[in-house]
Amino acid sequence: MPPSVQDLVDAASQGDKLALARLLTHVEKNSPDVPAVLHLLYPKAGNGYRVGFTGPPGGGKSTMVDQVTKVLRARDDAPAVGIIAVDPTSPFSGGAILGDRIRMQQHYKDEGVFVRSMATRGSHGGLPGVASRAATVMEASGKDYILLETVGVGQTELDIMEVADTVIVVLVPEAGDSVQTMKAGLMEIADIFVVNKADRDGADKLSREISSALHLSPKQSWWDVPIFLTQAHKGEGILEVTEAVERHRKALSESGNLEAKRQRRGTMEFFKTVEENISTGLHGLLAGNDHLQSIIGRIHRGEIDPYSAAVEVMRNRELLSTWVETLGG
Repeated sequence: MPPSVQDLVDAASQGDKLALARLLTHVEKNSPDVPAVLHLLYPKAGNGYRVGFTGPPGGGKSTMVDQVTKVLRARDDAPAVGIIAVDPTSPFSGGAILGDRIRMQQHYKDEGVFVRSMATRGSHGGLPGVASRAATVMEASGKDYILLETVGVGQTELDIMEVADTVIVVLVPEAGDSVQTMKAGLMEIADIFVVNKADRDGADKLSREISSALHLSPKQSWWDVPIFLTQAHKGEGILEVTEAVERHRKALSESGNLEAKRQRRGTMEFFKTVEENISTGLHGLLAGNDHLQSIIGRIHRGEIDPYSAAVEVMRNRELLSTWVETLGG
């Protein structure tokens, strides 16, 4: 007999890695038990600190996460670390290709580190839609830091801004020519900039370009976005980056922005869950409702456009009442 959700939650809260993995699988697959899982876990979450690593492909984000984890675990308090590494989706299985997990082998035997690879599953924002819920599960299991690494899709990786408390944008010297085009995307979400592979030509030039861009449009008065030159594969500059994360955490907290950010995150999760349930309910209602089937048929025949049809449905109180009853089970 498989363990109950309550059993899994209790075990994960005590540090059981297998239970944590099973809970993450529930969340990732959006199983029917997800509401119960999150209901039980949410009161236990909130103490973990989320750090996002994003930037174009090839910047060394996986190595950076690996080295930051090493620095954190070496501290006197040895905080527990959860890692959500987003890999490209396999075209065959739909799962993660697992390249990031391979690059983090040094933590395999460390009981204080848990690595979870996730596939993008069609997301264009660098993170799968369940990443925030997965981070909540890790927090509730006692992880002090949750490090989230995006897949590396370029300027559109903005989801991380909503999921993480501190966002680190990792660039390489070759990105220098594209700094101007990144201003409206990655340039504006960074709390910390890292120019990795700084032994290559152009690292100093890129650092100066980023600094100039930041001075033209400062992000906020309570935090000056720092820029670090690193060689992650050698561990150079990683301690300084980790210390900057702690300074940003303190500045966020003292300015009241950490609480505000987490409140926004809760609001977004609320609306996201409502939207998911409405969408599921509508698709379920569609199969057995003659009126909706009739409207779909009119759209197919070109008698009405999809937008006007949607407005018509939303104005049909009888249909909406049936819909609400369906959502309520």
